[in-house]
Amino acid sequence: MSGNSPALDAALKRFEGLYPDVIELSLGRIERALERLGRPQDRLPPVIHVAGTNGKGSTCAFMRAMAEAAGLSVHVFTSPHLVRFNERIRLAGKLVEDEALIGWLDRTYAAIEGGEITHFEATTAAALLAFSEVPADLLILEVGLGGKYDATNVIGAPALSVITPVDYDHAAFLGTDLAGIAGEKAGIIKAGRPALTAIQQDVAGAVIAARAAEVGAPLYRLQPYFIDAMPEDIALTGPHQRANAALAAMAMQLFGNSTRISQAAIFEGARKAVWPARMQRLKDGPVTALTGGLPVWLDGGHNPHAARAIAAYLSGLGGKTALVTAMLASKDSAGFFVPFAPLGVDVFTCPNAPGHQASPPAELAQAASKAGLKVTACASLEDALRAAGASGADRVLICGSLYLAGEVLGANGEAPE
Repeated sequence: MSGNSPALDAALKRFEGLYPDVIELSLGRIERALERLGRPQDRLPPVIHVAGTNGKGSTCAFMRAMAEAAGLSVHVFTSPHLVRFNERIRLAGKLVEDEALIGWLDRTYAAIEGGEITHFEATTAAALLAFSEVPADLLILEVGLGGKYDATNVIGAPALSVITPVDYDHAAFLGTDLAGIAGEKAGIIKAGRPALTAIQQDVAGAVIAARAAEVGAPLYRLQPYFIDAMPEDIALTGPHQRANAALAAMAMQLFGNSTRISQAAIFEGARKAVWPARMQRLKDGPVTALTGGLPVWLDGGHNPHAARAIAAYLSGLGGKTALVTAMLASKDSAGFFVPFAPLGVDVFTCPNAPGHQASPPAELAQAASKAGLKVTACASLEDALRAAGASGADRVLICGSLYLAGEVLGANGEAPE
């Protein structure tokens, strides 16, 4: 069920019939739409463009918090949303209001004149139009999928391109060759414009370096001492988040230099960043009540790289964890469960949020079983939570899908603000 208003749902639904319901990575369709809108991509605040496999959203959240702690006004574009579409577009610090967003969507629809465009491309065009018309000091722009042919890659001269850790995901679109995946991500690096990369696997790092050299882009690499310098009490949970915070800190130093964004602002932002469904402890509510009082955590991680980060965090907690999991059919479910095998977690699979092509709970249970985990297939999220609560675990972690995470947050009354 959508968390949007009926009027916003209607405005968004008009784009669904303009192109087949498939993902086809290309820039031609959005470039034609933006031409008809007067090229808003040329009238944006300075842009930090962010690609990568995991950590993009968290890094964007840290950058936003750090920049705002320094007194800057910040636009942010991220995807997907969890509960309401408005979460994707933050204007000068606040989620876009329905009435204004519908106006930008109306103008985009009129500019398209019935031409072909995907839903994501159309909404990206509307977001760029909004960002071009509302003043701000900075736009943090997150890639949707890939990089080179992603709809956001219409930015000609970003202030900075940032690439978070590259790993395997979206195999149907990006393939299963790590070098090829890194090449897609590195496609956001632009001629002569600075780029920053997280600590990467050797293959991915070499591809990113080659792209930067090819286009003459100064390339900066996150160093371990930046991670060590992060305060222990950062806002987001898990050792991987210290690396994301460090990447954001280095980005802020490259963007603003120490006179504009001080170390004090960077540390304050690291402690105040908000990014839902990333090892988030749920408040007491309808969802948590189903476990019989066990603490419930929520994480949207949905690929093996994310699973390794989650497992690393859980291993430091002690006690027993019950996983409640749903995943899209396109995801590497077998690879996702492998990092949890040494922890002895119990797994309870359930359907994903309605409207998405999900792995049936029984098939997902087979993948968990092959990884050596004790698993129970459940008919619903509610059944899975009840079973997890009765399993003798010390805590419950809901994970495997951002769509599931959105359903959980909406049901528990915790829509992002």
